[in-house]
Amino acid sequence: MEGKNGTKVSFIHLLGLQPPQHFIFLVFFLFLMLYCTTVCGNLLIITLVSYSKSLQSPMYFFLSHLSLSDIILVTDILPNMLHGVLIKETKILFSDCFAQFYFFGIVEALECLLLTVMSYDRYLAICKALHYTLIMHPQLCWILVIICWILSNLAMLIQILTISTFHFCGPNSIDHFFCDLDPILALACTDTTIVHLEVMSLGVFVVIIPFSIIIVSYGYIIFTISKIPSITGRQKAFSTCSSHLTVVSIYFATLGSVYMVPNKDQSWNITKFLSLLYTVGTPLINPIIYSLRNEELKNAVGKLINNFRNLPFNRKPNL
Repeated sequence: MEGKNGTKVSFIHLLGLQPPQHFIFLVFFLFLMLYCTTVCGNLLIITLVSYSKSLQSPMYFFLSHLSLSDIILVTDILPNMLHGVLIKETKILFSDCFAQFYFFGIVEALECLLLTVMSYDRYLAICKALHYTLIMHPQLCWILVIICWILSNLAMLIQILTISTFHFCGPNSIDHFFCDLDPILALACTDTTIVHLEVMSLGVFVVIIPFSIIIVSYGYIIFTISKIPSITGRQKAFSTCSSHLTVVSIYFATLGSVYMVPNKDQSWNITKFLSLLYTVGTPLINPIIYSLRNEELKNAVGKLINNFRNLPFNRKPNL
């Protein structure tokens, strides 16, 4: 990519988190532990859903894909960030920066769509219980997930193709721990209005409409639950969607705090902190929220542990 001076900008510097010198190793090991915990937690959910007969339902099928997207997100962001923590900045190719932004954008769009599909699934399970198994059959589940993956890829492909036509004249440094849209566009020496228009247009289809569907779905769910005569029945019905509602609230709250609040109203340090919440925090707590509030997942974990203990190499020899 050539700048105004004709020189080719082939790499950029990610300035990263920039912790104090005496906290570098502490911050590094903290985020390394968070990364390992996040990957292991989400892999556990995927494994449980794949092998546990009690979890063979649409809700857990969609949850496994949400866990997969969380693994992709932290793997896209954290290893590079950890490298930057140790050496205070990371020098990466422009093409690698684009690739990181591409996968980051895919996952963010994918999670919006998956959370919407999951809310629709909860709506059918509670409001259309008699017809739930007829409507939400395995073929439809796969179709919905494939559509989510395709739409999220298309949304990001449109942006990447547009941004790749820009000229970048530097400075070739980004005061962030990953390649996000605004820091990338700040390096461009051409008009970026078209990208902002694309983001607004795509945001309607990927964020606004899905969020509206979630709100409407839970409006019907709450109305249906309120008509259940017994308190126990209401609690049991709400417990099936409370975990998902918690994840939705955290996801859209953290995402909105970064992209809905104008950058001029917050410093880059605040932006970095808020970005950490949805790039690191949300993937970490998603498995925790679902496992803490879900007896079926707890039971599946217990069965998995028992099966592991009963493996031949774990049995104690008879004396």
